[in-house]
Amino acid sequence: MNATIYTVDTCIYCIKVKKYLLEKNVKYEEKNVQEDSSARKELLSMGYRTVPVIILGKEEIVGFDKEKIDKIIG
Repeated sequence: MNATIYTVDTCIYCIKVKKYLLEKNVKYEEKNVQEDSSARKELLSMGYRTVPVIILGKEEIVGFDKEKIDKIIG
């Protein structure tokens, strides 16, 4: 399963979720909303103003929620 993570450089939970997904062998694409204005627009268009936002399949997870991540990836 692949994931997309919306992040900023200074977000400790963004760093933690990236590490956790790597531990779970989940490949991800990182979209840094601080550096990429199109990523920022995507995030805002989805109705979010905070990071991390993780897209796993069709599921959207706001924040570093191990329980939800584990439930989705099995």
